[in-house]
Amino acid sequence: MPIKNKFAKSDLLLSLFRGAAIALGLQLSGIAVSYAMQVLLARWMGATQYGVYDYVISIGTFLGFLAGLGLPNCLLRFIPEYSVKEDWGKLRGIVWGSWRYVFTSSILIAFIGIAILVSWQRDNSEVALVSFLLGISTVPLWALIRHQQEMARGIKRMALAYFPSKVMFPLLVVVGAFYYRHHLSSSKALAIAFLSLSLVLVSQLWLFSQQMPRQCFNIQPIYSPKEWFAVALPLLFNGGAFVVLSQTDIIMTGAILGSFQVGIYSAAFKTASAVSFILAAVNAIAAPMFATLHAQGDYKGLQKLTATVARWLFYPSLVFALFLIVFADRVLGLFGSEFVAARWEMTILILGQLVNVGTGSVGYLMEMTGHHNKCAYVFGCSAILNVMLNGILIPTLGIMGAAIATAVTMATWNIWLHQLVVKHIGVQPSIISTF
Repeated sequence: MPIKNKFAKSDLLLSLFRGAAIALGLQLSGIAVSYAMQVLLARWMGATQYGVYDYVISIGTFLGFLAGLGLPNCLLRFIPEYSVKEDWGKLRGIVWGSWRYVFTSSILIAFIGIAILVSWQRDNSEVALVSFLLGISTVPLWALIRHQQEMARGIKRMALAYFPSKVMFPLLVVVGAFYYRHHLSSSKALAIAFLSLSLVLVSQLWLFSQQMPRQCFNIQPIYSPKEWFAVALPLLFNGGAFVVLSQTDIIMTGAILGSFQVGIYSAAFKTASAVSFILAAVNAIAAPMFATLHAQGDYKGLQKLTATVARWLFYPSLVFALFLIVFADRVLGLFGSEFVAARWEMTILILGQLVNVGTGSVGYLMEMTGHHNKCAYVFGCSAILNVMLNGILIPTLGIMGAAIATAVTMATWNIWLHQLVVKHIGVQPSIISTF
C-alpha cells in the first residue's frame, strides 16, 4: 500500500508538472500577446483614448464577473468531485445548467446597464455613449468566456481553457486594430474587441463540447441548483476580491482623475500584474488537485503539493520583478514617452504582487477545501478596505494613491488567508515554509 501511495503521489506531481507546463506556456504566450496588444493600442490611440478604452473594458469585465454569480469558481470544486465519483448525471447537469444561469444573468445585467447609460446620456451629452454602450454589450461575452474557461479547467483541458481567451482574443484585436491604426479611436477598438470576443466564445464552446467525457452524453442531466449556489455565492465574494484589486483602482482613477491618468496608471498596473503570471498558471492546474486531495483526506500529499507549488512560484517571479523595477523606464516607454511617469507606481504594485506570490495559493486552498465562507469574509473585508483606501488616497496622491491602496490591500488579504490556511487546513503554503 505505501508503494502504491508513493506512485500515486508521483503521478499527481507529474500531472501537476505537465498541466502547469501547458498552462504556463499558454499564460506566458497570452501575457506576451496581450501586453503587445496593450502597447500597440496605447501607441495608436494615445493616453487619453487608451484610457477610455481600458476604463470601459474594466467596467465590462467587472460586470461580467458579477454576472457569473460565483458559478465559474464553483465548477472547479464540483467537476473534479463528480468526475472522481463518476457521477456523470450531475457532471452534465452542472456544466450546462450553470451555463444557462450565467447567460441569463449576464443578458439581464447588460440590458440594465444599457438602460442606465441611455438615461444618463439625456442629462450629460458629453458622455462617450457609443464607447460605453459597446463596453456594456461585452458583459455577456466576458461572463460566458470566463465560465467556459473554468469548465475546461475542471476537466483539466488547459489548452482549451487558456488559448481562446489569453492568446486568440488579443491576436484578433491586434489584427483588427492594425487596419485602423492611423485613426484608431476608443469606440473602434471596443467594436473590434466585441467581435473578437464573440468569435472566441463560439469557438471555445464548440471545442469544449468535443472534450466532455463520453459518459455524459448518454445520461440524463441531474440539476442541483441549491447545492451549487450554496457554494457559488460565497465564492462570488471570494473571487470578487481579485476583481476589486484588478478593476476598482482603474475604475475609481478614471472617475476621479479622468481618462488620461487612468491610461497612464493602467500601463503600470498591467505591467506589474505580469509578476504573478506564474502563480495564475500553476493555480490553473493545482486548484482541482487541492479539491481531489482534500476529498481523499490526503493532507500529507496536500502539504507536499503546496510546498512544490511555493517553490515553483516564488523564485522566477522574484527575478522577473527585479527586472521590471530595474528597467522600468524602458518597459513603460514601450507604451509611449508619457507613460514613463508611472514608474514609481509600478514599483509599489510589484511589491504587492511579490507578497501575493510569496504567500502561495492561499485563496484556492481555502476555497477548494470547504472553507469558502471564511474566505468570503476575508475577501469582503479586503474589498471594503480597497475601496476606502482608493477613495481616500486617489484624490490626495493621484495615481500613486491608487497604487498604494491596491498593494496594501493585496498584502493584507494574502497574509490573513495564509494564517487561516495554517490554522484550519494544517498546511504551510508560503515560500518561507520551504526553508
